Amino acid sequence: MKILVTGGAGFLGSHLCDRLIAEGHEVLCVDNYFTGTRRNIAHLLAHPMFEAARHDVTFPLYVETERIFNLACPASPVHYQHDPVQTTKTSVHGAINMLGLAKRVKARILQASTSEVYGDPDVHPQPEGYWGRVNPIGIRSCYDEGKRCAETLFFDYHRQHRVDIKVMRIFNTYGPRMHPNDGRVVSNFIVQALKGEDITIYGDGQQTRSFCYVDDLIDGMLRLMETEAGFTGPVNVGNPSEFTMLELAELVLNLTKSRSRLVFRPLPSDDPRQRQPDIALAREKLNWEPKVSLHDGLQRTIAYFRTVVG
Repeated sequence: MKILVTGGAGFLGSHLCDRLIAEGHEVLCVDNYFTGTRRNIAHLLAHPMFEAARHDVTFPLYVETERIFNLACPASPVHYQHDPVQTTKTSVHGAINMLGLAKRVKARILQASTSEVYGDPDVHPQPEGYWGRVNPIGIRSCYDEGKRCAETLFFDYHRQHRVDIKVMRIFNTYGPRMHPNDGRVVSNFIVQALKGEDITIYGDGQQTRSFCYVDDLIDGMLRLMETEAGFTGPVNVGNPSEFTMLELAELVLNLTKSRSRLVFRPLPSDDPRQRQPDIALAREKLNWEPKVSLHDGLQRTIAYFRTVVG
């Protein structure tokens, strides 16, 4: 198939491009390189079935394609809060432009949504039917509400124009090619441990996250894209195993053999206390569940960061 991947030079996008090329597809990767990097796709540039283009999805794109994976958007607080207006534009205008393309060429389109649509949840774990508890005017709103609006657009294009959509709510994902300075907890802890710096824990460290290794996540994404036409999602894809920030920090210290100390800082505004996916729907519809343990995934991720951290 001819497949378009927006944000294809990013962390998730580059792993997706790898899998699609390995499966024999023709892949067009578009990225504006705000958070993505050509280094992530350098090994693919000479491949005859791979093409990379610098493009910002807030502008229309006119290409022929059969499948669209819409992954373009900064996904870490450091990056999406750097230019919050552009972050909202990327989610909203980007969705409009990619849905318009899908409508024109009759392509199936998958939206990489996020667990952030649930905000700071008062339902735990979070099922797809939960509407969320989101601050619409906070410092994280550009991302949270941008992604919520993108979901709205996807379902309205589906209802109004019969666009063939899939919506995937991604929970915390980690692995090789994460940006070392993206401010996400896994990359933060690993980089600080490898450099022998203090490991920064916000709040009391009892807030929880569920960490999904990137290979598992991409497998779920590909399975969702190929479900029957009548199934739209949204579908939670993530690892339901829940860990506190203190547990994660201690595991990173153990695996890196670091002597870094734990230091505590105030909790950022609107930081969720709990985040754990209910993946019953993914198990039922995708026959999917994560296979890589946090211990094994962290070992692979640490090995990658040893090659990029001076």
